[in-house]
Amino acid sequence: MTETLSDEEIEVSLPDNWERDGEEIVRTYEFDGYLDGVGFAAGIGGIAQSAFHHPEITIGWREVEVRLTTHDAGGITEQDIDLAEQFEALRES
Repeated sequence: MTETLSDEEIEVSLPDNWERDGEEIVRTYEFDGYLDGVGFAAGIGGIAQSAFHHPEITIGWREVEVRLTTHDAGGITEQDIDLAEQFEALRES
């Protein structure tokens, strides 16, 4: 099983614009239009499927909220941080 990160490890590892919410890390991405957000959600969904690590994704009007946690570990792991960084790279591309 994957080990959860300590509070200090989470704090120093968390990508910009992400925040901790209990045992999850979360970010809301903003877009110019609804379909831009839908396209982004599809892209991160593909990344998540490849990693076999599935976030909670909520698509709203011109925004997408993403929540990551490692359920079987009971908290935030390096896998969550890695996936958040991949989502950031997709958003910047």
